[in-house]
Amino acid sequence: MATEPPPSSGPVADELELIRRSGVALRTGRLSLSAGTGSYRVKASMARVARAVGIENHQAHVTLTEITATSHRGSSFRTEVTEVRTVGINSDRLAELERFAQRADRAERMSVEQATAELDRIAAKPPLYPVAVNALWAAIACAAFAFLNSGGLVEVIGAFVGAGLGQALRRVLVHRGWNQFGVTMLAAALACLAYVGTLALLETAGVESLSHEAGYVSAVLFLVPGFPLLTGALDLAKLDFSAGIARLTYALMILTSAALSVWGVSVIGGLAPDPIAAPVLGSGVELSLRFVASFCAAAGFALMFNSPWRMALCAGGIGMIANVARLALVDLDVPVQAAAAAGALIIGFLAAWLAPRLNIPRTTASVPAVVIMVPGVTAYRAVFHMSEGDTTTALAYGFEAALIVIALAIGLAVARMVTDRTWGLER
Repeated sequence: MATEPPPSSGPVADELELIRRSGVALRTGRLSLSAGTGSYRVKASMARVARAVGIENHQAHVTLTEITATSHRGSSFRTEVTEVRTVGINSDRLAELERFAQRADRAERMSVEQATAELDRIAAKPPLYPVAVNALWAAIACAAFAFLNSGGLVEVIGAFVGAGLGQALRRVLVHRGWNQFGVTMLAAALACLAYVGTLALLETAGVESLSHEAGYVSAVLFLVPGFPLLTGALDLAKLDFSAGIARLTYALMILTSAALSVWGVSVIGGLAPDPIAAPVLGSGVELSLRFVASFCAAAGFALMFNSPWRMALCAGGIGMIANVARLALVDLDVPVQAAAAAGALIIGFLAAWLAPRLNIPRTTASVPAVVIMVPGVTAYRAVFHMSEGDTTTALAYGFEAALIVIALAIGLAVARMVTDRTWGLER
């Protein structure tokens, strides 16, 4: 890339030049944060771009919605603050920003104009999939979840319809700027009602649906905040407590909003999210369907997060291998949290090997694969029984869900420490 012409001399010109350059670094961080990545990745991207545009020293403090950054150039420094009000996941934007940071690293110097043009292009890029297609990916993922949660054909169909309608509503309302917690409650209610309505239609067609109502929780699993849960835990592993605690708090609030809405529909409809009996299948058929369902769930979530197809297929393949291995360990009576840690460890190693070869961020390959292991059904059952006053059962489900999430985070963190020197060594 062309080197930037030297700025005009004088203290005022130096101050203006620092303002321009620090603004590029801050905008890089703001776009990264709005796309849902962890704070450690936001800081790394900002630092790489800051060096490329001629900032001598750059530090940043990143939380869930705010960035405070200080840029140094010569004897001058500038501290800026920016805020991101919309928390969401955009894997395609994360990949674009990662490639932009790589180009900035390779260049000896990048002009402010070049960097601004690249950031303008990334910011203006529309979502890869329209509302209906995005809802289809959520429907496929939750239908696969329904099978993995011991559901049969009726549960799979109900979850497909409910999740598709719920995600379509959420996508439309979030893009119009509605409050995320309110949107989560509305989407959860619609998904549950659509599930029950689908069962009613199937019953009129001659399918006995009375024993399938407990599977409605699978229809709301697209609302499980897997990305902030896992990136928050990874932030804590990097000792970034302000960002990690903020992300985990946000994830808990989203989960609680969805669970309370599910509980409200349950009370009105007389439903209970009790475990359902798994369909009787041959061992070979069950294993084959586990592979298919695990791939569809992980790839579906990746596509719902606006991943390109190459990225989604990578996440689906990783999730398929790791989740089937996890389920096999559970079948061998290995504790569920130990099996979850092993599954996340496999995902971490596979992502570390595949992501650089595909030139995609490791997070976009690993997190969708891990999300299918997040115990969303268990967490919903904990809130349901807590709302019903059954504290003992609620605590049992709640502790089980918490232990599994911690185990998943440990597995990912250990894999990252082993394969990434910046994680294994504190500088």
